[in-house]
Order: sequence, then C-alpha cells, then structure tokens
Amino acid sequence: MRLLDSRRLTGPNLLLDTPGAILDVEVDPAEAPRLESAWRASLSEFLATLGWRAEPLASRGYSHGLQLAFGAPADVLYAATEVAEAAWGEASARLADTPLPDRASALAALRASIEEERKPWLLALLAEASRRGVTLLADDKRISVGLGAGSSSWPAEESVEAIPHIPWARIRDVPTILVTGTNGKTTTTRLLGAMVEAAGQVAGVTSTDSVIIGGEIVAEGDYSGPNGARTVLRDRRVDVGVLEVARGGILRRGLPLPHATAAIVTNVANDHLGEYGIEDLPGLADAKMVVAKAVGAKGRVVLNADDPLLLERGLRLAAPVTWFTLESRHPTVAGHLARGGDACLLEGETLVFARGAERTALASVAEIPIAFAGAARHNVANALAAAGGAWALGLPASAIANVLTTFASDPIQNPGRANVWKVGGATFFLDFAHNPHGMRALAGMMAAIPATRRGLVIGQAGDRDDESIRDLARGAWTMRPDRVFVKELESYLRGRERGVVPKILCDEFRAAGAGDAALSRHESELDAVRSALDWARPGDVILLTVHENRSEVMARLDEAARGEAELKRAASSG
Repeated sequence: MRLLDSRRLTGPNLLLDTPGAILDVEVDPAEAPRLESAWRASLSEFLATLGWRAEPLASRGYSHGLQLAFGAPADVLYAATEVAEAAWGEASARLADTPLPDRASALAALRASIEEERKPWLLALLAEASRRGVTLLADDKRISVGLGAGSSSWPAEESVEAIPHIPWARIRDVPTILVTGTNGKTTTTRLLGAMVEAAGQVAGVTSTDSVIIGGEIVAEGDYSGPNGARTVLRDRRVDVGVLEVARGGILRRGLPLPHATAAIVTNVANDHLGEYGIEDLPGLADAKMVVAKAVGAKGRVVLNADDPLLLERGLRLAAPVTWFTLESRHPTVAGHLARGGDACLLEGETLVFARGAERTALASVAEIPIAFAGAARHNVANALAAAGGAWALGLPASAIANVLTTFASDPIQNPGRANVWKVGGATFFLDFAHNPHGMRALAGMMAAIPATRRGLVIGQAGDRDDESIRDLARGAWTMRPDRVFVKELESYLRGRERGVVPKILCDEFRAAGAGDAALSRHESELDAVRSALDWARPGDVILLTVHENRSEVMARLDEAARGEAELKRAASSG
C-alpha cells in the first residue's frame, strides 16, 4: 500500500463536479474498502477541526488501486492536497497497525499552509462573477473574469488593486465548445474553428498542435490542457472558443472551465489505458464524458450514436443531446428525432441536420474534400460531429456547408491529418495515426483508394503495452501493404529499450502474412520515410504515419514535389 500521486483538481473532473484534491493510492483491492473508510473518517475530522465545511467526498477503485478525492475551496487547492495526504497518513497507519502521525503537528502545518495560500478576495470575486453569470479563470500568474471578447484579465499579484476597477458593464462570456474523444478530435476542432470564421466571427482554437486565433498561429505545441484554454479565453479578439480537451488534462486537472455552451465526444477506443486508474474502455468513456458536466440545460452535448459506450451514456444525460451517426435509420436516433430531438446524420450520401421531422441538407460526401470521395468514413463522422457542434453554437447552415465543401486535408488547414503529396506518380499520405482505432480507420481509407502497390511507414511509442502494439499492426495490415517500413521512435521510447517495439511490430506483421522481403526496420523516422520515397513508383499509394519529425518530412515531400514540378516545366518549355 503506497501513495502514488497527489494533485489539485482545478475544474469539474471524473470524481467531482467542483475543484478539489485527489490521491492515487496503490492498494490491494481486498484492503481498499477499509482504507477508504479510514481515510474518510480522518479527512472528516481534519476538515471539521480546520473549520472547512463538509465537502463532497468521492472515491473510485480499480484493479490495483484507489482514487480518493474531496472538494475544496478554490483558493487553497495546494493546501487541500496536504489535507488529503495527512488523512492518508493516518488511514494507512491505522491499517498497518503502526503509530499514528502526530495530529497536532499535522494540523499546525496545515493551518500554516492554508493561511499562506488563502485568498479571501478570490472567493469574493468568484461569488460576484457567479452572481453576474460570467466565468472566472485563475492560475498562479493571471486572473480573469469573462471570456474572450468579453474578458478582463490582470496579473495575479495585482488582484487586490485591480478588483475595484473591473469594468463589469462590458464583462461577458463568449460561446465555448469542448471537443474530446480518442480519435478525430483535432480534425473536428479545426473544422469548427473554420466554421466560426466562415460565419464572420473570430475563433480561438486550441489543439494538440497549436493555439490559433483568427486564423493566426500564436503558439505551437500541445495546448489541449488548461493553459491553452486560458490563452484563448483571455484573448479579447476571440468571439467563440473552440477547445480540444485531452483525456490527460481531464484526469490530471479536470476541465479548463466550469461552464461551456456545448461539448462533443467523437468516439472512445483503446489508447493510454492504464494511466490515472483508467484500465478499460468504460472507464475511458466516463473520463471523456466529463465534458458533459460543463453543459447546462440550454446547451448541447454532441455524441456519436455509432459508439455503444457513448450511446449508453448519452441516454442518461440530463443535458440535451445532439446525436451524430453514419446510419440514417439508427433506431435510437430515429426515436430521438420522433420526440423532437436534434441529430446530424448521413441520409444516402448527404449530410443533413435533423430536428424532429425537419431536414437541412449541408453537403454531399462527394463534395467534402476530407472524405476522399467516401473512402475516409472516419472523416465523414468527424464532419457530422463538427456540424452538430456548429449548430449547437448557433452558426448558420451556410457557414457550415461552406467549410464542409472547402476544408481540405492539406498542411495548411489540417496539418498532419491525411495530408497528400504527389511525387513521381506515387501518392503519399501523411498522418498522425497512433492507436489501433485510428489506424484501422486510416487503413480502411487506404484500402479503398486504387493503387498499384501500397506501402506503409509505421512505429509506436513505448508506453503502450505489447498487445496494443500488436493491435496497431493488425489494424495497419487491413490495408494489405506490399511493403512495410518499421521505424524506431527515439523520443518515444518511454522506458523501452531500442528495438523492442519495432520487433513486436515486425513479428505481428509476419504473423499476419508479411514475408521478410516486405519488411524493413529503420533506426529513425526520417530514415524510414527516405526509404519509402526511394521504393515508390508510379501508381503506388504510401501511408506515412509520422510522429517525431513532421516538419522535416513535410519539407522533404514539398521539396520532392517542387523538384518534379520544375522538371515538368522545363520539359514543356524545351
């Protein structure tokens, strides 16, 4: 029995609807109920002595551990983790039948921590913002009230002086939408941002790639957590916030804001299982569905009706649901529409928004560039999800349709997602696919595209278990590649020795039917891509799954395509 992690929860989260503190504890499942009971008892005594009101307490067990959480005042979350740890210290000592820590000393230390951290002005400001119906965002560096174009922010250390001068008359929240899911969330987020812009408004978009405001990249990197959200929502240019929300951020800190206009969950599939106590798909679905906690009765939660886990959870939601589905006769969606509900669905080959018996046609599959003439069914689903989210934001059908028919899988609009280059008569697709579910979707698309031969560059991070790595290979094999270039991912070893992951992949490809001549191993991503370029000939289709060196690979493909174009121009002019 040992304490694995202690952290703050700054927003609504898997266990609580409020900020608080959480412990991750390794414990024998047989001992978990006794530990939980002892921790709750000690925590309640600590809270009562400290003068904190009875906060909500919550717990969640998993195969080898227990999560223990409690709600805490927003101004003392660091101290709250210390309170949780003090209660753990007593509880673990009781179970181990060892001397209890000195409670008087613990309380003295806790009081000192609380006094040092407490900010009465922050709690008063939270209450005033709540009374006015606007959002307050706080971190160690800045405080803000209102969102986007309606926000005002200032350095945290200047708060006492700044609060009397808040221009409340102009403070307001702008519409926001949270986007999560195992796959498709970045494409969906980018589509939504483009739809906001097409409607004549400024979008603030966060994703695992960047922060984009009004079409301008203001920061590059993974901004799918609270920092990215605050960057967008404190920018007074922003009319609508479109926030990709990753599983890791939800589990580490909770949601980046307490309230949102709408939320989207694209799908739930095997990825990152085993982290933060999430060991199976139902648990992962529960983590993704935390975004629904931010949506009120006037908002919309946009869910994939073709995903059984989301379907089950969506039917239990109090917030209104807009379903999206590739099945025009989906029985649950049909019943939902019969009761006057909303849905985005594929009728024949046309994407439509439906409300009750009403239908608004948006675009045909053939008109949607990222659908690749219907071969990319996963992108048809992403388009439906984005349309549902845009409708929930109140965007006009004309703006939604305009983006669906013009948004392309190119390095400008959707970098790293099925980007296409033509080089030497071969077609190269570059994509970030990194889990079995995403790989299967992409492999299905590759298999549907006519080709003389098919090639594949593939690798995987070392923090996946062996079976997940094998499953990635099985998913990729469904495109029936004639040649597979297996790459080492130096910066993604994550505890594995070099060569271990490539060997697992190669072994699985051989088990699936690949001969030795069809497989090659490469010491880097760039080396694998270079070999694929050398192997390609006219009529081939090659999928490059790229994770470490996307910019360099794109530059290499651009250079090859430019060189070919220049040769053609020279030949025609001669």
